[in-house]
Amino acid sequence: MKKYNILLVEDDELDIISVKRSLKKLDKGYELHTAYNGKEALNLLERNEDPVRPDVILLDLNMPKMNGIEFLRVLRRTDKLRSIKVFIMTTSAENSDRTMTEQLGVSGFIIKPLNYTNNSKRADSMDAFVQFHLRKILAE
Repeated sequence: MKKYNILLVEDDELDIISVKRSLKKLDKGYELHTAYNGKEALNLLERNEDPVRPDVILLDLNMPKMNGIEFLRVLRRTDKLRSIKVFIMTTSAENSDRTMTEQLGVSGFIIKPLNYTNNSKRADSMDAFVQFHLRKILAE
């Protein structure tokens, strides 16, 4: 069975825990790589020895050092990385963020909070993303 690579670019530990919890429900083998900002993510993708080649990137927008939009701009300018599917995880309701990231070729949006403090389910939660979208993407 193929093992899929997922890169999570997120600076909030609670969101990282929530993503890990949701991914455990995935019925496919995967390896989760985590970076706390865009610079760390680029280092993982561009390192000389054993670079990470994710099938999917889950990307926060608001991070220190290099935010999600800055990271996306670099990613889309790099030939070997530009085709990676990227999903934005954000609390932002700003239309400008959505428009900008859509222009940079994102595959979709996951709206935070990711439901780590209660048992309610939202259609745009991380669990729903894993169950309905990520499973399909990794099957392609």
